[in-house]
Amino acid sequence: MHKVWEDKCSPNKTLGHNPFLINNMDIAINRIAKAINEREKIVVYGPCNVDGICSISLLMLLFKYLNADVEYYISEDKQQNISSKVIGEHVSMLGASLIISLGCIIESIEQENFIKKLGMEVIALNNCDVKNDFESTLIKYKKGCISTITFKLAQAIAAYYNMKSINKYIDLAMIGIYSGNEGIVSGENKVLFDEGIKYILKTNNYGLRALMNYTGINVANEENINNMILVMTPTKNAVGTMDNARIVVELLTTNNQYRAHQIVKYLNKEVNNSLEL
Repeated sequence: MHKVWEDKCSPNKTLGHNPFLINNMDIAINRIAKAINEREKIVVYGPCNVDGICSISLLMLLFKYLNADVEYYISEDKQQNISSKVIGEHVSMLGASLIISLGCIIESIEQENFIKKLGMEVIALNNCDVKNDFESTLIKYKKGCISTITFKLAQAIAAYYNMKSINKYIDLAMIGIYSGNEGIVSGENKVLFDEGIKYILKTNNYGLRALMNYTGINVANEENINNMILVMTPTKNAVGTMDNARIVVELLTTNNQYRAHQIVKYLNKEVNNSLEL
């Protein structure tokens, strides 16, 4: 797959670095392809922030495009470890055989054995220095935030399936990158951010278009990206942060224009209420 990427994509510098140069990417792609082709249940597991939400949404859209059997789970915990309680009480109930964890890693051999006994495997994406003494696949890429790593994974999946339209998801990666870096963008993050901000006004994502229409955004700049992130950031209220995060995922993955506008109205109302507190 490394040669396939170099042959097809190396002239296009906007795609960034070759994803197959990232350690364990080939292993991850072969396992994901098996899950997709054999209709295994995949669960995307990510954190309750805009970086995580954009990453989850990107993979959900990609996997649905490939007709994969996929669900997602949003963790409300801020910790960087996978929760055994969540795996045992929630993810296993979804019937998962493969977990793709975004930013959360296995914390112990005991936890890995527990996950195995439940009939599941884990592919974990991470951008921090972590030791990997486990059999589970770890994709570590310190050059980017979670949205960057997720987009690199998406690029590799696209190369495997000979997809030519992977850049249509770069708008989600761009927003996640900007939120995850608190506005400071450099390196591989900057490559994807610069390409994404050029694309955002032409997006085909109903949720992002509804956000821009409702808030009157017609110029692609950092101030307007910040305004979009403000609306997308899960708020703490009676509904709950995790439930609000699910609503944002629905916004970013819906194929219903009317539903997208209704969600944006709700999110704007939530933001205004939180600012008044």
